[in-house]
Amino acid sequence: MAGIYIHIPFCKQACRYCDFHFSTNTSTLEQMVKMIGKEASLRSDYFKNKSVETIYFGGGTPSLLAPKWIEFILQVIQEEFDLDLKEVTLEANPDDLSEENLAQWKSLGFDRLSLGIQSFDEEVLRFYNRAHSAEESYHAIEMARAAGFKKFSMDLIYGFPWPNHLIWERDLQTALEQNPGHLSCYALTVEPKTALGNWTEKGKFSPASEEFVAEQFEIMQLMTEKAGYEQYEISNFSLPDHRAIHNTSYWLGKPYLGLGPGAHSFDGENRGSNPRSNPGYLKHLQAGILPLEVEQLSKNEQINEYLLTGLRTSWGIDLTWLQEHHGINLKNEKQAVLTKMESEGWLLWKDNKLSLSKSGKLIADSIASTLFL
Repeated sequence: MAGIYIHIPFCKQACRYCDFHFSTNTSTLEQMVKMIGKEASLRSDYFKNKSVETIYFGGGTPSLLAPKWIEFILQVIQEEFDLDLKEVTLEANPDDLSEENLAQWKSLGFDRLSLGIQSFDEEVLRFYNRAHSAEESYHAIEMARAAGFKKFSMDLIYGFPWPNHLIWERDLQTALEQNPGHLSCYALTVEPKTALGNWTEKGKFSPASEEFVAEQFEIMQLMTEKAGYEQYEISNFSLPDHRAIHNTSYWLGKPYLGLGPGAHSFDGENRGSNPRSNPGYLKHLQAGILPLEVEQLSKNEQINEYLLTGLRTSWGIDLTWLQEHHGINLKNEKQAVLTKMESEGWLLWKDNKLSLSKSGKLIADSIASTLFL
């Protein structure tokens, strides 16, 4: 399995929490699309003999692109790579959806939408500086279904510092009532060089406490489970047969190619990254140079990457696989730590596979880092 991620680095406006790479200046949009196509051509041998099974347009806001530009990128990928597609996803903001756009996306081969809902509360949406309203979200969901998109996901954000959990419970209940096949729920984080980060530094915003965010995480676990969703990754929930195939390949450590400024790639041993700069990216490719930095992972770094991503999933990490592929007996290497974590009720064992309990998922990254080699 291999996947291609395309980063479209443009947005209508800046969400106050977002630290992904994007620009609100779309003057170079046409150039950017052509250079993403050029990068795809220059990296056509990346997967060698592997077929590409998933394509994912993310950003930024890929739904800002005119369908003709999306088609251009897809045509280059089709010409340059061996495709055996199982899933083609487009991230979209609710305000970008129209019957015409949806029909064109469908005709281009997209079979899955990821909708950036974030909240159904108007006050929260305004605070985040989102471009859409709650009403537009409802309408977008209706239009997506009417257009024949049987697979769609919703993004939600929790951890807004309200006095209580009522808004989050209402947001989540509203989302579940729409019966999406998939939900991605992320904690609100304060990142440097964002509006929220700036406000926090100046004392204009106080993030929620860790305890408050943990309570909302537990509410999310209870409500999604009751509605029939599987928490197959820390932040991702799906109904049967609706797991995100592309994202699952990341968590399984499968190779993926990232195209566009700020995009990352992984071939199983090496991590690659493109510059988080639209002008820098364009300048390199216009000169026929790949704007790529490559980091070769050591054996221990590869193992640690596996631990970090694997422990976030419902299937966990396979200790037999670790022994066979890396010669590491994790039980022997980390016996005391594993015993302590098991006594705390954070771990689940099955067939020499290690995963996290509900309480363990609250501190997944901390547990993984404790097991690092």
